[in-house]
Amino acid sequence: MQDTILEARHIVKEFHDPVTVQVLTDITFKITKGEFVSVIGKSGCGKSTLLYILSTMDTDYKGELLIDQELMTGRSDVELARIRNEKIGFVFQFHYLLNEFSVIRNVMLPGLKLGRYSEQEVEHRALEKLKMLGIDHLATKEAYRISGGEKQRVAIARALINDPHIVMGDEPTGNLDTKNSEMVFEIFHELADVHNQTLLIVTHDQGFAERSGRIIEMEDGRIIRH
Repeated sequence: MQDTILEARHIVKEFHDPVTVQVLTDITFKITKGEFVSVIGKSGCGKSTLLYILSTMDTDYKGELLIDQELMTGRSDVELARIRNEKIGFVFQFHYLLNEFSVIRNVMLPGLKLGRYSEQEVEHRALEKLKMLGIDHLATKEAYRISGGEKQRVAIARALINDPHIVMGDEPTGNLDTKNSEMVFEIFHELADVHNQTLLIVTHDQGFAERSGRIIEMEDGRIIRH
């Protein structure tokens, strides 16, 4: 029996501006440990809105969200911020690295914020993640001096620093050329396959989705296959 890492139960989301529009309807699914899941669907179908809810950033919804079999719904912002940092790694379309910091410092930041390990230990762990992604030679470079593909790999290392239960990606290859997109896919594939890392990736790249372990397809705020 695989552990359930993330579970959505009957999630409904409405926007009220000024009329009420239902954006998500009865979203229910589970993701188990080590799964590599892609979420696909046309623009405006609710993918990103769903990701905001699943990542605990948006708390204004009906239904229930469980991460690591614990209920997230109804918790305080402070609690959710701590859980996010501890249990979720994020990779976005834009890497959001801090230019004035070195590569290794960028990777260390969520680890320092979590405060579970000493600074020395966080640095050691950051170097291990960079090594795993084949970019440890960039550790001391300033973030603005490396290429786009390298930046996205640094962002993945940063997402992994706290050994999250799940890595969530919002169009992580959306800004990359084919070669770098392929590299990011390979990294994700290896994370799931070799390291049993759970991944939930929103993408409009059909080829990427089809090679992931499982597809959740959305249409007009509903899941039409999962």
